[in-house]
Amino acid sequence: MFATLVVLLLTGFPVAFTLGGTGLLFGLLGMATGTLDASFLEILPNRIYSNTIRNELLFAVPLFVSMGVMLEKSNVAEDLLESMGKLFGSLRGGLGISVTIVGALLAASTGIVGATVVTMGLLSLPTMLKRGYDPALATGAIAAAGTLGQIIPPSIVLILLSDVISSAWQQAQLKNHIFSPTPVSAGEMFAGALIPGLALVGLYILYQAATALFRPKTSPAIPREKGEKLDGAFYRSLLTALLPPLLLIIAVLGSILTGIATPTEAAAVGAIGAILLGAARADKKARLIVMVTLLSLLLILGIAATSDLRLGREAMPFMDQLAFIAAVILCVIFTAGLAYALVRTYKSGVLSDVMQATTRISTMIYTILLGAALFSLVFRGLGGDTAIEDMLHSLPGGHTGALITVMLIMFVLGFFLDFIEITFVVVPVVAPALLAMPGSQGPIWLGILMAMNLQTSFLTPPFGFALFYLRGVAPESVPTTAIYRGVIPFVIIQVIALLIIALFPHMVTWLPAQLFHG
Repeated sequence: MFATLVVLLLTGFPVAFTLGGTGLLFGLLGMATGTLDASFLEILPNRIYSNTIRNELLFAVPLFVSMGVMLEKSNVAEDLLESMGKLFGSLRGGLGISVTIVGALLAASTGIVGATVVTMGLLSLPTMLKRGYDPALATGAIAAAGTLGQIIPPSIVLILLSDVISSAWQQAQLKNHIFSPTPVSAGEMFAGALIPGLALVGLYILYQAATALFRPKTSPAIPREKGEKLDGAFYRSLLTALLPPLLLIIAVLGSILTGIATPTEAAAVGAIGAILLGAARADKKARLIVMVTLLSLLLILGIAATSDLRLGREAMPFMDQLAFIAAVILCVIFTAGLAYALVRTYKSGVLSDVMQATTRISTMIYTILLGAALFSLVFRGLGGDTAIEDMLHSLPGGHTGALITVMLIMFVLGFFLDFIEITFVVVPVVAPALLAMPGSQGPIWLGILMAMNLQTSFLTPPFGFALFYLRGVAPESVPTTAIYRGVIPFVIIQVIALLIIALFPHMVTWLPAQLFHG
């Protein structure tokens, strides 16, 4: 059944229908041969309703997607790259380092790999080539920075992985006779990914600094243009470009990690913040209105934290009544400001593009979810999960041997399949067995290992998705072999990072333990 699925996926047929069709085909074969009880498929509507439709975590997906697409369409990346290029460009390797930093910021604010690679390829690659950068180093830095959206939270990959890993963790606990299983939250997964993600960014920058030191011709310093100074005006423009997306990242990620908001609530904050940010880039009047809107929101939060706004009490103190009236007025101001931002982004054509892209991406993800639900149900009904578990237990080396085998399989599948297919098809099959085996370091550690592994396969020649995205926007003067040569050092860095996480699990588990179980 699994082999048939892989073959059909390689034909290019739509993934969701391939998953559902393969599940249905083998379900009918199972019923015809008596190896699958027909009543088993009756579970499907309940599974879809409870695991997909009523799953509040998955509501975060379209919200995070809309946040990312809005920031992409609002030319945030262009301003960031220009400002960072001026700041670091006069250093050897500075342009490459600025690309990595901007890639990390875009990863934390958009989380969409293809969009980030294409945007940075269009904006920074021509400049790097024009300034004498080695094409291999330039393309490698862009492709690697673009894939940081896989591992740096908030990431669509981590949202989907946390849902699948949570289910696998509960199954593993039941197998080990723990009958009150604990779930895994997306917040824990985000916290677990934060230190490895930042460490990976540090390793990228370290490699580029070393390359600039030992091979200076590959990444020359860029002399400042005549009259160009790093004066107060420059730093004001840098803050204007850097501060809004940075505050949005802190608001979204900080609210999740501190437990103030759930990932879905934080995603809603991010989506609204991105709309306001998109409107603020229009002109001074729009910026002023957006600032007033944000100020009203902050005042609402301050009032809610310091006053009791509940109505229906027998005696409501005069100060609480004033606070309630002020909160209502501020809510009206905020609503009016948000409506203005929506109208402004709609008139510019950005909002329509964002909504269409969000609908298209979200529909694809949800349709794949439905197909994967049917596939995994039939796969389990035919005893596939038991067969996989027995195979993993029989491998030499125990948990370590099984983990290495699974990681290699996922790495190879990452050449041909998107992370969504691997998350919904492969992870539910192998994760319960790995988590139930002695030696496992827990679901967060396994989830981050898998996310890092998928990120590595995005870069690996000859089929890495990031390479195809970059090839599509790179000038014809840059040969494909240069792109392949350029990404190999970054793939090696990612493999090293993967080994470090495997050998030192506390890199992943320490922060979630402090924030959620301290």
